[in-house]
Amino acid sequence: MLSSVPMGIAIHRRDIIEEWVFRLETISKSKKYYAHFDCRTDIQKSAKKVTDPDWVSHHGFYPFIHYEKDCSKYTSKGKKDKKRDICYASHIDRCILQYYCHEMNELYNTRIREYGIQDVPVAYRSDLGLNNIHLAKQAFDFIRENPSSYVMIGDFTGFFDNLDHAYLKGRWCQLLGVDQLPPDHYAIFKNITRYSVWELNDLLELNGLPNTSTGRRKLNAQQTVITAGLYKENRSHIHKHTDPFGIPQGSPISALLANVYMLDVDQKIKKIVVEHHGKYMRYSDDFIIVLPVEESTANNAVSAVNRIISDTPGLELESKKTQIYKALLPDISNVGELFLEHPDTSKSVINFLGFTFDGDKVTLRAKTVSKYYYRMYRKAHAIANNPGQKGKDHLYERYSERGARVVDQKKGNFFTYVQRADKIFGKSEEIRQPVKNHMAKIRKSLKAGKK
Repeated sequence: MLSSVPMGIAIHRRDIIEEWVFRLETISKSKKYYAHFDCRTDIQKSAKKVTDPDWVSHHGFYPFIHYEKDCSKYTSKGKKDKKRDICYASHIDRCILQYYCHEMNELYNTRIREYGIQDVPVAYRSDLGLNNIHLAKQAFDFIRENPSSYVMIGDFTGFFDNLDHAYLKGRWCQLLGVDQLPPDHYAIFKNITRYSVWELNDLLELNGLPNTSTGRRKLNAQQTVITAGLYKENRSHIHKHTDPFGIPQGSPISALLANVYMLDVDQKIKKIVVEHHGKYMRYSDDFIIVLPVEESTANNAVSAVNRIISDTPGLELESKKTQIYKALLPDISNVGELFLEHPDTSKSVINFLGFTFDGDKVTLRAKTVSKYYYRMYRKAHAIANNPGQKGKDHLYERYSERGARVVDQKKGNFFTYVQRADKIFGKSEEIRQPVKNHMAKIRKSLKAGKK
């Protein structure tokens, strides 16, 4: 069963079977409520299949179900519409991808330690035990420790949508230490690059259901989204991804593959930054570089970083989201015009992982706060006009500190996150400042709706 891959990988697989697949936590995470083209299963029930390389190499993957997720941005001016393509796998395919993701993630963690870049990629890591709050604090603390520095904030355009398949395959082989992918890994590669999708809305229509929360709930209550007969009769609904770039967002393995894709990039940029005693951190497609150097040296370093990115297939800096600052604490100034073509110099504070640093204090990012207030106001105005303001208690539970406590495994709310951030950053910061009057604003919104 294990002979199709190099001995090191085979032994690793055996360890996974014994130590990971049958863990209660693993089994729990592998269970999903939604309906798909196949019946529900979990990694324990399907372990014999998904851990068999020969079976995986001959497995026929189902199409992903695709929909557009609302990722609208919220500002003081209101809502700015933004959609993100999401694909979710069938139940057996999900278990396969989860298994291979874990296997490859262990190899990835080993590889980045060998490369000396274990502190660079900080998203989708199973071995860090840190969240975005800790990571943002690390970045801002480093700037404070180097009060005269240049700070580069970057973002890649359409990151997942533009990953080059040939380049990804090369990094995949590099990770496994092979010249060509083993048959089972090649099957995974084909599924994630030459994938097929079936639109969720089409499946709802075939079931006579509306594309509403109620319709989607009824669809997911079924054993499968459609019968085997309807699947065969409606194969024209399947759309194949034929571009030589892009992987689906939402699959269990996509985030890991994005990190694998960046192995060489992270190594090269880290080398440049270390030469100048700086810091480089990347969270998926967002990164920060801190260079405690003079302007001319910073210019050379930024140019080198830009060359590395431009020379990598599928990578392109998002010009509007790339800024360079001069930190001379407590002052921070946007100096993008000295380093970049057509920079956005409107921002005078450093934003990273949901937090803002103005050179003196750290607070919640304005977009994060705007999103909270936008949703709260919409909900409050709707409830205000209900007879007897039905739903008011739920409003306070969801949008105030009253519901911040995590009880009976419930996740709490936005203020659970605020409290956690306040504790990690410390009372000397101003984490709570943007939302300190939220209770009064809720009451005012409810009162205004009565008029």
